[in-house]
Parts: sequence; structure tokens; C-alpha cells
Amino acid sequence: MGYFCSEESDLVKGMEAMIRRPLTKTWLTAVFLLVLALGLFIFSRDYVDPSFNMIAGNSRQSIISPKTPENRVSTPKTLQYFPLNCSLGNLSRTCPANYYPSTTFLAENNNDSSPTTCPDHFRWIYEDLWVWRETGITKEMVMNARPKADFRLVILNGKVYVETYRKAFQSRDTFTIWGILQLLRRYPGRVPDLELMFDCSDRPSIRKDLNNNPALFRYCGDDSSVEILFPDWSFWGWPEINIKPWEALSNDLAEGSKKKSWMEKEPYSHWKGNPSVNPKRNDLLRCNVSQEQDWNARVYAQDWKHEGRQGFKHSDLSTQCTHRYKIYVEGVGWSVSEKYIMACESMTLLVKPHYYDFFSRSLMPLQHYWPIKDYDMCPSIKFAVDWGNTHQKEAMDIGKVGSSFIQQDLKMDYVYDYMFHVLNQYAKLLKYKPTVPEGAVEICSESMACPQKGLLRKYLEQSMVKGFVDSNPCAMAPPYDPASFQSFLRRKDEATKKVEAWEKEYKEKDNMGKH
Repeated sequence: MGYFCSEESDLVKGMEAMIRRPLTKTWLTAVFLLVLALGLFIFSRDYVDPSFNMIAGNSRQSIISPKTPENRVSTPKTLQYFPLNCSLGNLSRTCPANYYPSTTFLAENNNDSSPTTCPDHFRWIYEDLWVWRETGITKEMVMNARPKADFRLVILNGKVYVETYRKAFQSRDTFTIWGILQLLRRYPGRVPDLELMFDCSDRPSIRKDLNNNPALFRYCGDDSSVEILFPDWSFWGWPEINIKPWEALSNDLAEGSKKKSWMEKEPYSHWKGNPSVNPKRNDLLRCNVSQEQDWNARVYAQDWKHEGRQGFKHSDLSTQCTHRYKIYVEGVGWSVSEKYIMACESMTLLVKPHYYDFFSRSLMPLQHYWPIKDYDMCPSIKFAVDWGNTHQKEAMDIGKVGSSFIQQDLKMDYVYDYMFHVLNQYAKLLKYKPTVPEGAVEICSESMACPQKGLLRKYLEQSMVKGFVDSNPCAMAPPYDPASFQSFLRRKDEATKKVEAWEKEYKEKDNMGKH
């Protein structure tokens, strides 16, 4: 590097000397060649890879491909690209000795930019960890969650170790662990040492106990449970039902929703899914159009086994944004379909949920969605559609705001930042130094992806973080103060009650008209 610095200095001195002499054609030619050489030299120092747009998902830094002149006039950035290394002994489940950059390299190349403010749903991290705010989290509390956990995961010095207790349904555990590995590729050396238990099932299982709460991570919770919420596996792909990683699928949904304007879409509500997992979904099937009644709902039962045998020809989510209204109803617990439904720019008709995931508690009725009763569901849906078709601008706005929340506040940049913050806040509460469990195995991107084949391997590679970002994670807002928290909950309740009052008035007028 010293040679290049010296060469650059000599070039500059030569240029200064020529400036002081008369400018003949020969000297002008020489100056042009020297400037060209210096430009090529500087460009080569910043250049990374012509086929790689510097760093995946780093939209907040406006990092532009090195092919464009905008990148060359900005402050030079050195960004590391980590390809998947599958050359280790017959694709064995082995991790490279050094698969992350050194702390020295990171320190020298940290842009240390001012971070953006995290979306509001990050503030629920404080609420999820609230029960341990005074006691901290002891080893006993972590181990007490073991009977409910599918696996234990330990992060030590930037490396991941996993002890598996039981196989989770389908590939949930695989893609959840993969997501954590990608977080460490995105922010290497910045995730603290920690130990956690993770349950990949659909429903919360830890009831509140003010004396000794087990610490368990999972995808959803309810008002009577103590769960530490985490983004679900489908953000990195769901190969069993042919659902792409979220970064690609959210783009497909955005394009699909633009094929027809809101006014051009079918003026009905739409739902398609597996009805057998929840009685509420069976109730929804009764709202389908019939010869006797039209509840403004177009509802379709999905047989995923049959669909798989047919090559998933009729389950492309990006083609299902064709109605003005989309219905969300829970599955076994909460449903990952919520983000797919809300991304369509249709007004979401959200059947009153019992469970919540890491982002849904920040959604506001009449702003992001329209609330639907979980009882007397069909008349509630009919009123919502009738209201929307007579208040088209308002319904269109609700659809757009809800879709914008999903497309912007739930983009992968923020999914990783949520993971970063929840793990950091959790690690601060640990009252002990984690160690590698006796039965744990070191896991890395290579050991997980290289032995895989087919669609699972494809989705792992598609969702892989290509390298680390030189920007900071978003900055979390402080916790809600009691007054603000109660005000937020009150506004949600009042908005729901307003809709119920409108619906009651509508029903009374309808009954009067019949008499």
C-alpha cells in the first residue's frame, strides 16, 4: 500500500510542475494521460465486483453500483463481499476457520453514519422483555424454557452453536437459524455473546409468572403469555409451499398490485387458504357467495398437497392482488399470510385476532386495516365492502397505508435491524456468561447451505446476505411511557368501536328497510 501512496504522490508532484510551465500540445497530452491514470487508479481502489451492487439491502446508505459516476464522487467505501464457500471436503458440514472479517478491518471500514430512527413496532421489544427488567435473565430461566424449545442457540465471539432438541415442523428451524446467521454476516462482530431457547411452533406456551418467567423466543404471543418475539422463518423462504424469500416476494407483490388500479379491481373481498387449521376459517367459508346470499366475499379453500402435486400453478401470491379487499384470518396461531395480504394495496379486512407477531401490534384500525368481528363474521364483511365501495377514496387510502407499512417498515433492512436490537436488548439482561453446550454443533452459512439441494438450497442462496454493511442499525426510540402507551391502546379500541357502531347503524337501517 505504501508503494501506491508514493506513486500517487509522485503523480501529483509531476502535475504541479507541469502547471508552472507553458502549456504546449505535448504537455497537454501528458497532463491528460496522467489525470486518466490517476482516475483509473482511484477507481480501481473502490471497485468491488461489477456484477454485485456493493451490498445487498443497504438502501439507507444510497450505495450505488461502482459502474455509476455518482459512486466515484462520493466518499470511498470499502465493502467486503463474502461468497458461499462450498469447497470444503465433499460439501461437509464444516465451517471455514475465518469466515468473518477481523475487528480491525471492521473498525477501519465502519462508516459510522447517523442511523435512521427505527419504525414504531421496534418499541414492543421493551414490552416483550419488560418482565425481566428488574431480575435480569438467569441461567435457570433460560433452561426452564428447554421443555418447550426446539433448539438452543449460542453466539460466542461471532460464531453460532446450536443444540437441537426436536425437529421443528417442515424447515422452520432451518430458516430461522439461517436468518440469525445472515444477521451476523450483515453486522459481523456487533452481535453480543448470548444464549437462547427457541420454539418454532404456532402458539405461545409460556404463561405469565411474576416470580420466575422462563425466557423463550418464538414467532407469536398473546395477552396472557410471556414470549420474546422474533421474525418468522418465511422471511427467508418457505420451500414446502413454494413461497419465495420476502425480499423477492415483496417486490413481486408490489408489481402484482400495480397491474390493476384499485378502481379496476373486483369490488369484493378475497381470501384463499387452508381452512382446516382454525374454526374461524371454516366460519369464513360460510361467507362465500351462494344462490341465496352474497356477503361480498370470494373465499377459496387451498389444498396444499394437491397444489404441490400440480406444481403450485394456482398459488402464486403476486397474482392474488385482484380484489379491492383482502381478508386476513388467523391459522393455528397467528398466520404468516398477514404480510402477504397487506402488501397488495387492497384494504385489509382483519378478522379480530387472538395472537400477534413482532410487528402487528403497531397496526391501527382505520389507518392500516378495517376490523372485522370474529363472530357474526359474514355481515361484518358485507358491511366493510359496502362501506368501502361507497367511500372509495377512504378505502383506497387504508389499503395504501397498510401496504406501505408492509413494504417499507417491514423490508429486510428493518427485519435484520429488529433482530439485531431484540438480541442486543436480551443479551443485556443475561446474568451469566454463555458457554458452548456439550451437545451443540457449530453452524455457519456453509454448513447449512452447501449440503442442501433443490428449492431449499435455492432459497437459502437467494436470501443470503452478501456481505456486511458499513452503516449502523436504525436507532430505537425509547420505551412508551405509561401515558403514551395507554393512549395508543385507547385509540385502537376507539377506532374498533367506531366501526362497530357504524355497522350496528347500518344493520338497523337495513332491517327497517325490509319491514
